[in-house]
Amino acid sequence: MKKTISIGKQSFSSLREKNYFFIDKTHFIKDWWEKGDDITWITRPRRFGKTLNMSMLECFFSNKYADRADLFEGLSIWQEETYRKLQGTYPVIFLSFAAVKAGNLEDAKTQIKQEIARLYRENSHLMKEDAFSENERELYDSTTVNSTTVNMDDVTAQASLKNLSEWMERYYGKKVIILLDEYDTPMQEAYVQGYWDEFTSFVRSLFNASFKTNPYLERAIMTGITRVSKESIFSDLNNLRVVTTTSNLYADCFGFTEEEVFAALDEYGMEDKKDEVKQWYDGFTFGEHRDIYNPWSITNYLDEGRLYPYWASTSSNGLVSRLIRTASADVKEKMEDLLKGQEISVNFDEQIVYNQLDDNEDAIWSLLLASGYLKVQNIDYRGITLEPWYTLNITNIETLSMFTAMFRGWFKNKDANYNDFVKALLKGSLKEMNIYMNDVAFATFSNFDTGRKPSEKSQPERFYHGFVLGLLVELRDRYQIRSNRESGYGRYDVMLIPMTKMDDAIVIEFKVHEPDEEATLQDTVHALDQISEKNYDAELLAQGIPADRIRHYGFAFEGKKVLIGQESREA
Repeated sequence: MKKTISIGKQSFSSLREKNYFFIDKTHFIKDWWEKGDDITWITRPRRFGKTLNMSMLECFFSNKYADRADLFEGLSIWQEETYRKLQGTYPVIFLSFAAVKAGNLEDAKTQIKQEIARLYRENSHLMKEDAFSENERELYDSTTVNSTTVNMDDVTAQASLKNLSEWMERYYGKKVIILLDEYDTPMQEAYVQGYWDEFTSFVRSLFNASFKTNPYLERAIMTGITRVSKESIFSDLNNLRVVTTTSNLYADCFGFTEEEVFAALDEYGMEDKKDEVKQWYDGFTFGEHRDIYNPWSITNYLDEGRLYPYWASTSSNGLVSRLIRTASADVKEKMEDLLKGQEISVNFDEQIVYNQLDDNEDAIWSLLLASGYLKVQNIDYRGITLEPWYTLNITNIETLSMFTAMFRGWFKNKDANYNDFVKALLKGSLKEMNIYMNDVAFATFSNFDTGRKPSEKSQPERFYHGFVLGLLVELRDRYQIRSNRESGYGRYDVMLIPMTKMDDAIVIEFKVHEPDEEATLQDTVHALDQISEKNYDAELLAQGIPADRIRHYGFAFEGKKVLIGQESREA
């Protein structure tokens, strides 16, 4: 009898007690313990089983579960006699920052203090022992937090996990294991909301006390999506094992392997669906381990039996969208290549310094990789310094749908009339194109201002490359869309190559109005009569597209005003 699938349940004990669908990852317990690292820092995309694995570790090691051997019976870890004796023998501190999402610094610190206060309430029995002084009891009591009052000051909060470790070690006679889940959630929020420096100063002291100068710590694990720069949150912490998506360590411990997915499909009578499930949900790579599937989509598919972007539709991609939307032409051109199913080769540091994202565009690739939207095909170490160059492409159909929705969303402003412009472009109505393109530019131009005081010239460049990405989404079934490519005697801006003989080919050039050179915007449009002169049609003619099926348009920009002209030419 197939097991009930519980969507979103992250409690290991609850899954096991109710015999819900569960894929055995308990070998992670043995792998991690035998590695012997003091502090392990693991990054994986969202909904890849990080929280469930942390819950599993708590149930295995924590003395709160000393009498719960039943939770592990029948699982791979229970085949090891040594580990049967280890289960339930350590004091464990387990906390999560998943809910720390605040619009300002003080609220973020309060939310962390509330999580610390919860830990202290759960362990209040410690203070019933005579082994603790009156000062320690007062310090313990100073961690209280309620809905209206925060009695815990910053210094107390920053030392709280170290203090709790000391008291648990004294009470139980054994050093503690600390499990911190979703450590980077508040850091991303701090960056987005503009209080990064102040927040990282607070959390750096908390982490250093908990993990660097804590003599009562046995081992620790931190999990998150991104690898935040160590310098941002630690000071000279050297006893740290970093495990990112490009690492081989624990590669099959998070996410489902293809063997596990296919076995589940067999169990649920879906053995004939393997090919389409693979096409939609396969593609994640961790280290050299390929064919990893995200658990969220697989469990939802097993439950509902239909292909749908379950994983891609469950998160806010606002930060990624903003970084791509306001990025340079080079980044957008690489996104064009990715949307066409091509690979890109880029160099970046896997460490993310959030407050440098606006100044270091290469960090977007690190963020996309860590988030699971792109996958590594190969890493090439170049030069005497062995700098890593990553060959990347879009992970699978599901993540492609995420990008598609994102780029469409750029033009969703009700005043943009983006779809109307595309229809006018297809039917060749110059009058309608001008009307709708001005609506699009007026409604969305500010979206492509990077906030780094770009020149008036760079704004249209960022805008039209975003515009090209939108065309790729809307017209991908009818056209091959290329931008900034060589043809004839120069580089065209945009070329639409029809896939059938029913549509015309289209070449588009963009130009910013130069007051010193052109009196009016109309003059700027006429200055674009270079498409024929530079023989941009050469690529189209070489493909057998006749000249009378090629249209030329010039887009002239002046602020948010756009004038589109059609180049006159002889057939």
